[in-house]
Amino acid sequence: MRPGTFFFVVGPSGGGKDTLIDGARQVLEPTGRYVFARRVITRPAGSPGEAHEAATDAEFAARGAAGDFLISWSAHGLRYGLPRSLLGAIESGRHVIANGSRAVIAELAALLPRFVIVEVTAPAEILAARIAGRGREQGNAIGDRLARKVEPWPAGIRTVTVCNDQSPETGIERFIAAVESAANTLRLRRLPVFAGRAHCAWLPAKGELVNGFDYLGPGRIEISGAGASIRSDIQVADLPAALAPDEIGLSSEAFTELGLAEGTEVSIRRTPSPESRAALTRKIQGGALTEAQYHTLIRDIVESRYPDGEVAAFLVAATQKLSDDEVVSLARVRTRFAQQISWSDKIVVDKHSMGGIPGSRITLIVVPIIAAHGAFLMPKTSSRAITSAAGTADAMEALADVELTPAELRACVEKARACIAWNGRLNHSVVDDVMNAITRPLGIDSNRWSVASILSKKKTAGSTHVIVDLPYGPRAKLKSQDEAADLAALFETVGRGLGLVVEAFPTDGSRPIGRGIGPALECRDVAWALDNDPQAPADLVVKALFFAGRILAWDPALGSVEAGRARAEELLRSGAARSAFERIVTAQGRREPPVMPGLLVHTVRAEQAGTVAEIDGWAVAGIARRAGAPFDKAAGIDLRRGVGDSVAIGDPLFAIHASASSDLEEARALAAQSACFVIS
Repeated sequence: MRPGTFFFVVGPSGGGKDTLIDGARQVLEPTGRYVFARRVITRPAGSPGEAHEAATDAEFAARGAAGDFLISWSAHGLRYGLPRSLLGAIESGRHVIANGSRAVIAELAALLPRFVIVEVTAPAEILAARIAGRGREQGNAIGDRLARKVEPWPAGIRTVTVCNDQSPETGIERFIAAVESAANTLRLRRLPVFAGRAHCAWLPAKGELVNGFDYLGPGRIEISGAGASIRSDIQVADLPAALAPDEIGLSSEAFTELGLAEGTEVSIRRTPSPESRAALTRKIQGGALTEAQYHTLIRDIVESRYPDGEVAAFLVAATQKLSDDEVVSLARVRTRFAQQISWSDKIVVDKHSMGGIPGSRITLIVVPIIAAHGAFLMPKTSSRAITSAAGTADAMEALADVELTPAELRACVEKARACIAWNGRLNHSVVDDVMNAITRPLGIDSNRWSVASILSKKKTAGSTHVIVDLPYGPRAKLKSQDEAADLAALFETVGRGLGLVVEAFPTDGSRPIGRGIGPALECRDVAWALDNDPQAPADLVVKALFFAGRILAWDPALGSVEAGRARAEELLRSGAARSAFERIVTAQGRREPPVMPGLLVHTVRAEQAGTVAEIDGWAVAGIARRAGAPFDKAAGIDLRRGVGDSVAIGDPLFAIHASASSDLEEARALAAQSACFVIS
């Protein structure tokens, strides 16, 4: 007979271990397959807390000397012991569930043939609320308890985790499911079957421990053991010669990815959980979800518990209908799936733009103005272009290294008070990895979903104050001022829900901002602005000063928007912003030589006289991309005329810059087919 499993339950104060154990006892003990350990404790009988066997210190010592305890330990001024008689239950094939201490895990695991840790967890805010509800600790004492460092148990000990962050009933259901899954372990077998990228698993038709047919249906199963796990589709095989009654077979690819040896004991469980699937169904049907439901659902999506088709259905529904409360809930939940970065300064600022406007490289002006002021940190992380001619990171990369590690970013900010780095290696969002793999190919997009994504990443990056630029216009992502104003209000609402100070502003996105479109040409515009060069595009400088002034107004020493704007102008005019920019470039790693605009140039000229009524920024950006931008940082467009300018036949409208003649020729051909400038 296979011996039973010893389940050792551990977790932090406020985790709710006692509640879960008591609830599981009522369900599992009547089956006869489980024994719930009754601990011997040196406190009087009838004391508050778990039912226990009372002993005096002398009685406890005597029993220990007589070998009555399988294991014993001390904590909080008391002594605890688990009776050695529990070994008899294990030997008879029954499973034992015992409440315990992390301190004895290694010793106990060495004594037992089948040992599993059940770790009960919950988010810090829930733990704090539960501890406060007991009334025994308050204020700093609660924080101190939660901050206590716990030593990890030895590697290689099988562990199952129960997240007890919802109702007691839900927590008990999860606890029972985790224990039952771990108790019914199967031996791993590699089958001579090849299924490609799809993970496939087979259960025996006449299973000794599980009924394989119970697992057929939608969804996947999770197969886990020895610290490794995969999710897999499931089939049933009536092949006793290939698959024993206590085995599970994996396709060759799935077996390799799991990385465990044949014969390793693994557990299986249906995935996703029933409450998760209920949340998925509710959202697909148009219902609203709570924060707890989003946490469960997003966790299961991130952990690949759903097929892609069901995730796509959820995303389509979620992007079509999200209430303000749901956006707040999503943002909060997303912060739990990313590493939190912390800074010593009280005010850490960031800026975000919904983008879509060619040029508009104000970040490279705003950040050094804020750094020169010195009152805030501004660790700015930015994206690369996806469909445009340059992202902020692409432009900055023409001058400096932007692919910083977390340690390099922190060192840069300590030296220069700011940075302008690529976010691809920083503030990584596993949620975005999963979601983008589905939404981008399908063209699924939602401004409301984006608000939750953007602000959750600002929160986990350690920001306390965020300013948001919302350009609107016929070819911008936001089509009208009213749409931008509504989104601005949502940004500020969600910011409050995350504990952030957020100010969002609709801005005119009907035309390109600045002259340069493409990394090197945009950096040229920035250099003109920082050097107070008369050639600096006025619209670029005005917009940069607007946002810099708004950020500086957060400084209590300035105290108003007017004072913030005046300070921003002073820092730009005096050259302090230019000096700060040079410190940032040096701290990140200066690119020598910097990328300059491409030497191959084709100028597009006006074919009629009149006034420039409109510039199609998307068309211009498309030509810049055809010339090689953003991958060729020297490529791009230099606008020679702006909206409202008078032109004569033959006057230059824009110049195409490229590094390769073939790219220049393709861009020239595209320009000939495009009506980028409307002249009336």
